[in-house]
Amino acid sequence: MNLITRIRTIGHRIDAFYAAWYEAPYRRMARRRQRRQEDLFRLLVMSEALGIPNPASYYTLELLPFVLEDFHDWHLRMGMEHSPLEGFRCC
Repeated sequence: MNLITRIRTIGHRIDAFYAAWYEAPYRRMARRRQRRQEDLFRLLVMSEALGIPNPASYYTLELLPFVLEDFHDWHLRMGMEHSPLEGFRCC
């Protein structure tokens, strides 16, 4: 490697380090916001099963199998020790 290539490589590494260092707090906030949106979506999809009337349940019923994959993590994060669904046991 010649000197110019080494300097460019070091410059790219320094740039990547400072970009990661600067974006870290925002990445956490973005992850938290994404998780809240996913929780709200999951609640809307599962609202009929949880006993909450949902006018769009006809359309969200098709999404229920996709939401049930990580249902256990969701109900634990929401503070429920056991599954709130009577017919669905995940614990």
